[in-house]
Amino acid sequence: MKILIVGYGSIGKRHISNLLKIGKLKIIILTKRKKDDFLKKNNCSVFSKIEDCLKEYPDAAVICNETSMHVKIAAKLAKNNIHIFIEKPLSNSLVEINQLKKIVKSKRIITHVGCALRFHPILKKTKEIIEKKSIGKIKFLHAENGSYLPDWHPNEDYKKSYAVRSDLGGGVILTCIHELDYLIWLFGRIDTVIAINRRIGELGIKVDDFSTSILEFSNKTIGEMHLDFFQISKSRFCKIVSEKGTLEVNFEENQLRFYNNKNRKMETIMRVKGFNKNDMYLDEMKYFLKCIKYNKKSFNDINFGAEVLKTALLIEKSSIRNRKLTNK
Repeated sequence: MKILIVGYGSIGKRHISNLLKIGKLKIIILTKRKKDDFLKKNNCSVFSKIEDCLKEYPDAAVICNETSMHVKIAAKLAKNNIHIFIEKPLSNSLVEINQLKKIVKSKRIITHVGCALRFHPILKKTKEIIEKKSIGKIKFLHAENGSYLPDWHPNEDYKKSYAVRSDLGGGVILTCIHELDYLIWLFGRIDTVIAINRRIGELGIKVDDFSTSILEFSNKTIGEMHLDFFQISKSRFCKIVSEKGTLEVNFEENQLRFYNNKNRKMETIMRVKGFNKNDMYLDEMKYFLKCIKYNKKSFNDINFGAEVLKTALLIEKSSIRNRKLTNK
């Protein structure tokens, strides 16, 4: 199988490394960067124009360039019968997404939007618990992701990253869309939002680095979501309060705990020792290739990705208009 990688940034390199681990795959790369030792060592073909990449007849592509270019590139690849994996978020705009959906449907293209957190063992277990309704009716939830942007890629200048450029799809809402993605995956569609997004950190950037929002799901569950770029002491968790107790999903400690209201005791449901972050990305790529092999629809195809993006953009709009908005 031939795989095209669009973009050769940090996530592109991760996907290439993982694909090389999976099996005998021919790797083609679309980038304007020069062919480095890693690419030479692994015999990767490098092109600066998409037309040259298409002449190699790739079977699938992994799109991990700037967010604002995702849909345009995906449409061109889908027209050429190439299955597509698009890194989150799907785009920074809803423009041309319906057209992409039409192409994908007519060409019967397998699509997947990359949200590796869904492949974290404790989140998968959380999904299982919620679906079994073993903790009773959920009353409300709080999800948080706070981290320090300069620590993301210490060897790079964060002020030059796409995350701080609104024209490329940056800003805290779209860059940290993992939280919104898994909340919709766990609890269903969000009907209404009210949010405050601001630039309140001291990072010297021109996009929002803070967001807090109240989300009302179709099943009437109420959620709170907090995102920021400036917490040096990282915080990433989801607390789910239900009839029978409180489920605590802690991504920093890689553990899942439940406070039982009946006996008033905290129980550890799962703790992943020696957790390797890359395992999520590796499992996700294996899943995508399996979907292609068996012609199976992904559980995070572009239709789901478009719903998440639509909600993210609604959160941004709610903050700008300073009022509650309905997801139509």
